[in-house]
Amino acid sequence: MATLLRSKLSNVATSVSNKSQAKMSGMFARMGFQAATDEEAVGFAHCDDLDMEHRQGLQMDILKSESGEEGAEPPLEGDIHYQRDGTGPLPPSGSKEACSELSGQGKPKITAWEAGWNVTNAIQGMFVLGLPYAILHGGYLGLFLIIFAAVVCCYTGKILIACLYEENEDGEIVRVRDSYVDIANACCAPRFPTLGGRIVNVAQIIELVMTCILYVVVSGNLMYNSFPNLPVSQKSWSIIATAVLLPCAFLKNLKAVSKFSLLCTLAHFVINILVIAYCLSRARDWAWDKVKFYIDVKKFPISIGIIVFSYTSQIFLPSLEGNMQNPKEFHCMMNWTHIAACILKGLFALVAYLTWADETKEVITDNLPSTIRAVVNIFLVAKALLSYPLPFFAAVEVLERSLFQDGNRAFFPNCYGGDGRLKSWGLTLRCALVVFTLLMAIYVPHFALLMGLTGSLTGAGLCFLLPSLFHLKLLWRKLLWHHVFFDVAIFVIGGICSVSGFIHSLEGLIEAFRTNAED
Repeated sequence: MATLLRSKLSNVATSVSNKSQAKMSGMFARMGFQAATDEEAVGFAHCDDLDMEHRQGLQMDILKSESGEEGAEPPLEGDIHYQRDGTGPLPPSGSKEACSELSGQGKPKITAWEAGWNVTNAIQGMFVLGLPYAILHGGYLGLFLIIFAAVVCCYTGKILIACLYEENEDGEIVRVRDSYVDIANACCAPRFPTLGGRIVNVAQIIELVMTCILYVVVSGNLMYNSFPNLPVSQKSWSIIATAVLLPCAFLKNLKAVSKFSLLCTLAHFVINILVIAYCLSRARDWAWDKVKFYIDVKKFPISIGIIVFSYTSQIFLPSLEGNMQNPKEFHCMMNWTHIAACILKGLFALVAYLTWADETKEVITDNLPSTIRAVVNIFLVAKALLSYPLPFFAAVEVLERSLFQDGNRAFFPNCYGGDGRLKSWGLTLRCALVVFTLLMAIYVPHFALLMGLTGSLTGAGLCFLLPSLFHLKLLWRKLLWHHVFFDVAIFVIGGICSVSGFIHSLEGLIEAFRTNAED
């Protein structure tokens, strides 16, 4: 009887794995992975919520619900439900069962060009609008940092992927891990087998929530500067933007939002081209003498965080590489995407600063003439509002799985009822998260400071510190001396930049918070 039961459970687990893999394959095939990487890794958790402890905590719920309906019709491909229906929650693609199917013949894969497009979306998003402000406080050193950050982030992306592989008994290099969280847990094992994953998840949640706050801040800022004659303050515009975003708490999946992903990205590229074209039209008035090697010691560390944040993409790279048709092309793809990003960001930041010099604002489109500023800013606001649901849902999913759906290890009761519907108090918590982003945007409406803080805290950690540390921990016996030197150098430099940028950004935010509280 026990043998039959074990055999039955094994068959059910295999069925769950196949259905889960087909569902994830449909998502990647239909969205080209774009919905998850539309902005600065705003879908990091959506693409990379592969924490093993979360998966194990959910496995029994999946088996129970599936065993009662083996003959049921499988769910539609690509229908990503965050609210569970009768079939239970969608298991992440990185589960051990799914890993066994990773190389399956029927699994759709993406080409190197499609992978490059998604990386480009992540590191060429609308937050590049803050780069000219970084040049304002850094001069030529700011330009150097744009190049340096591109080189380092490209390198750490490659070594992070190297940590996914190990040599088996036959001397073959095989993929034994599937996510950033898996790598972190492996580095902390056996003494603290889940500590690394928790740290990565916390950093991930902070970055996603801060991204949501930045969208609200930039929406209020752009609307206020587009219509300065209206009796509406920036705080009021932020409230209006949040009122538009409140329905995000009621959405069950991202299918409707993902349809706008490509259009939003293309629109942003067009806006960047328009800004550069306007700057080029004023080339005769460029203030070359304003670009100096002198730096503002107090504000330049904030610029470091801004630049690092604009390159953040590491958290979803393991999932992306695992879905490439030819993973051997990953290194080449990383090279040309970061070279292109470096050139475009450097040119954009330089020509914009040369055009407005000391008058450069935190969001560069605010410097445009009023005749075209309103049109450009309205498009940017639309893009920000359409991009907001991606990081919001990613953050909600990680929070729900870790706090409410982690089996016996959950901190709070399950926020879903027996019929799979979200409970009223669970919906209230989602709404509270939207309101929290509004409150932060109201009390600290400083785009550059928030972006610098996020880049210094989570951006530097996820892009500089952790990849180099994990690479040394997992593969140090096989590393050449120059790899060890690079890893140590990146860890030290990244740590110094992170601490310095975080302290200065935090000081600026505290001062801004006090000023707004007094007003």
